[in-house]
Amino acid sequence: MKNKGEQKGYALSVDIGGTFTDFSLLDLSTGQISVNKVLTDPDQPAEALMNGAMQLLARISINFGDLHVAVHSTTLATNAIIERKGSKTALLTTKGFRDVLEMGREQIYDLYNLQAELPDPLVPRYLRKDILERISRDGEVLQDLDHDAAVSTVESLLQNGVEAVAISLLHAYKDPKHELMLKDTLSSRFPKLAVSISSEVAPVINEYERTSTTVADCYIKPKVSAYLQDIEQRLKNSGYKRKLLVMHSAGGVLEAQTASEHPIRLLESGPAAGALAASFYSELLDQPDLISLDMGGTTAKTCVIEGSAPAVTNQIEVARMDRFKTGSGLPMVVPVLDLIEIGSGGGSIAWVDKLGLMKVGPHSASARPGPACYDQGGTKPTVTDANLLLGYLNPDYFLGGRMKLNLKAARESIETIASSLRISVTDATWGIYSVVTENMAAAARIHIISRNKDPRKYSLIAFGGAGPLHACEVARVLGVKQVISPLGAGVTSAIGCLTAPLSFEEVRSLPSLIDTSTDWSLVNRLYLDMETRARQMMENAGVASKDMKFVRSSDMRLVGQIHEINVPVPEGKLGTTSINEIEATFHEIYQDLYSRRNLNIPVQVQNWRLLVQGPQPQIKLRYEKEAVGADSSIALKGTRPAYFQSTGSYVECPVYDRYGLKSGVTIDGPAIIEEQESTAIIGPKDKINVDPWLNLAINVG
Repeated sequence: MKNKGEQKGYALSVDIGGTFTDFSLLDLSTGQISVNKVLTDPDQPAEALMNGAMQLLARISINFGDLHVAVHSTTLATNAIIERKGSKTALLTTKGFRDVLEMGREQIYDLYNLQAELPDPLVPRYLRKDILERISRDGEVLQDLDHDAAVSTVESLLQNGVEAVAISLLHAYKDPKHELMLKDTLSSRFPKLAVSISSEVAPVINEYERTSTTVADCYIKPKVSAYLQDIEQRLKNSGYKRKLLVMHSAGGVLEAQTASEHPIRLLESGPAAGALAASFYSELLDQPDLISLDMGGTTAKTCVIEGSAPAVTNQIEVARMDRFKTGSGLPMVVPVLDLIEIGSGGGSIAWVDKLGLMKVGPHSASARPGPACYDQGGTKPTVTDANLLLGYLNPDYFLGGRMKLNLKAARESIETIASSLRISVTDATWGIYSVVTENMAAAARIHIISRNKDPRKYSLIAFGGAGPLHACEVARVLGVKQVISPLGAGVTSAIGCLTAPLSFEEVRSLPSLIDTSTDWSLVNRLYLDMETRARQMMENAGVASKDMKFVRSSDMRLVGQIHEINVPVPEGKLGTTSINEIEATFHEIYQDLYSRRNLNIPVQVQNWRLLVQGPQPQIKLRYEKEAVGADSSIALKGTRPAYFQSTGSYVECPVYDRYGLKSGVTIDGPAIIEEQESTAIIGPKDKINVDPWLNLAINVG
């Protein structure tokens, strides 16, 4: 990470996943990247972080004091919600509205499934308390807050072991005075109590989504705060002199202290890092439109990159009961990169359903006990076990030889599923590989088609420890003709962390039509208020006013619709002269998404947004001029049998050392390309060209 005028020192990034923790160390003066990968410790993730970082720094003979910046991305926030490992949380809400979390939207996400279930609320009913107060939708106080009764209610909750209190009062987005009064009182009287209020977490009009988001923020706040404080202290004790930065879901970074205060912003911290890495390579390679495939040990993430940037949305669902069904999870209204994540990783477990069909995922063997081949007590067949039996992985070179894989244990695990299906071990092994490949292709197809795009017009960039193992087959299923696999693919998400600017987004609800009836003076005051708050936050992080960039947008829809799209808003003072420009932009984006315009229906705005960004980090990677006629034979390590469906058998396949492949090298498939953190599988009809940044550019046959 290098801003203008800063060319010395090192930038460290750490991406903690469910199975592995990835490290990237960038020399800011040379562009040289050093990487590391270690197993995640589910019980002590900070321990794995520090141990892996120390290994990497020691390898190039520097210490923590030499670091210019340290950036961290994590899945802690999401996992705490999915696994229900947050704090015991209570909810205070307006009299008569304690069941808003239970009622939701009263919509069934699957009309033809009478047993369709929703995830249980994070706060059970006995911990949801309603209090006397009422504010109208116009911000008028209809009933004063019964302050003493509310405090008494909290005192009784604390006796029940409550560690956190979420406050979401009716129409608090319009006037937050009652929420602020309660927060101030509770924070002063109970300093160890975590408190989240909806007017700060999600000041938007939709009551159910606002409450769900506030509860989730509060639910994970103690755990996230303690975790980040632990890491900061460990780094400080090791000699790190600067502030820890944390990746947030919208593709920027926050100071650790700010992240602790807004933990809900970290829901997609890890996946966002991968999407940013894809965006970085999109710009570097001058390929503005890509599909990213980030496949790790636990999950696979896909994101559409257009114009070298990932799309941002303002709502996400966590803990879905059905991975592809909107409405089956807990809704969160936070800015987040628009991606899709499914339980398809190297550790995903293969099983047979009641109909006798093979399934893979979403359950994972994770880091502990891990796949059977890890030899750590796992016995269930996983994707990694299948890749080992197919000949794709070298049992003696996993993590560069630091971890040996047990081929016998992998075979025994897959024999169980082969026996259940009454098929050969080879067929069962390929079945696991092909099912998980189809799962990822289906997720990518759904995601990109939902944006009204054709996947065949994109290239696929694949990374993560398992991404290059499956990329060419995923591309074949999608009809994609080119795959890009970066050098250091196994830790590419960690590299993405280094490209993220300091940023934060503010939002205010003010529903109105976009016409002469709009109270433009109020809209301008809202933007002034948001800018003041955002500017203060960035100044506290050490960003000078001259280096701040403000980006306006709004959530808009046609009258009668229930979902909005995000539309840029012009700079400067807004008024009636802004109407035509805002409407024209809305219709242009609407047509791009839905292939139609509805010019006769009025346009309505729900929320006004302001994004503030600090300087965009500029990182450079080592570049090699293309060597015409470069020889691949010097990188040849040998051969080994590998199975390909197109041949229907194991074939003797050349194996190449990734680090020996120079710019300009071409290789015809089949081939196996090994590096320490990942392995790329090239099919019999595929062809590789190594580009000047040492990426594998694969033409899919």
